[in-house]
Amino acid sequence: MSAQWENIGFDGAAKPPVPMRLYDGTSNGQETAGRKSKSPPLVLYLRGGAFLNEGREPVECPVGRALAGTGAVVLEADYSAVSHNMFPKAMECAFAALNCLSSRRKQFGAAKSPLLVVGDEAGGNVAAGVALKARDQMPGELTGQVLLSPMIDPLMANQSFRRAGEIGMRDKWSDGWSHYLQSACGFQHPYAAPCLCSRLSGVAPALLVTSEDDPLHDEALGYADRLEASGVSVRRRVFSSGCGWTSIYGNGEGQWMAELCAEFTGFVRDLRQ
Repeated sequence: MSAQWENIGFDGAAKPPVPMRLYDGTSNGQETAGRKSKSPPLVLYLRGGAFLNEGREPVECPVGRALAGTGAVVLEADYSAVSHNMFPKAMECAFAALNCLSSRRKQFGAAKSPLLVVGDEAGGNVAAGVALKARDQMPGELTGQVLLSPMIDPLMANQSFRRAGEIGMRDKWSDGWSHYLQSACGFQHPYAAPCLCSRLSGVAPALLVTSEDDPLHDEALGYADRLEASGVSVRRRVFSSGCGWTSIYGNGEGQWMAELCAEFTGFVRDLRQ
């Protein structure tokens, strides 16, 4: 599979172009059944990195590559290079990329291709913020959101977060939040900390994924509960302890990858109905 970066500009915008990488799931002649669809899912993927990694990553993301293998057209946006991982620019950069893809559905998929935003960890935070802004500024365009252990609670005070030190992420996440929320309005802004948002109704249906031994377990499921309470359709998957899910924080993969792809495929199938 090849994945090349391309600068994609925005029509009439003064903002700089956002580098994007296309994950092609049809390399080596291995075309998936999903890829044969006349309207494959179009995915904007936002990588994690605790709001500390800047610049385009030279290495493909395992999750992006795997989702492309299900038949989706996956484009990873390098939101961090332009925004330096600070709110609100990081979220605005990702939202601009989503808006761009929405207007280019026929270029990458089809007019009826479902449009999804997918993010893990810090990228999950940005994805959740983008979904909220899409509800407010481009209603009806975003089909679904997939949040993989989203880093959405700057308070870092829930019970599961106590495990963060065990996997060496406590200080990194603390530093990352401090970096991301440097602006005075950041901490209380619903796009910056979606778990603090008081108005969740009308946001796109969501798939939330975590694991029993994940330090971000409680905030992921807490957000899922609040979405459901607001009338949002939610699908959730909690992997068992010891499955290696937390390797996602190091851009890794494990035995959970195939099951994650199955969850994603089921989620998209439900969205089409």
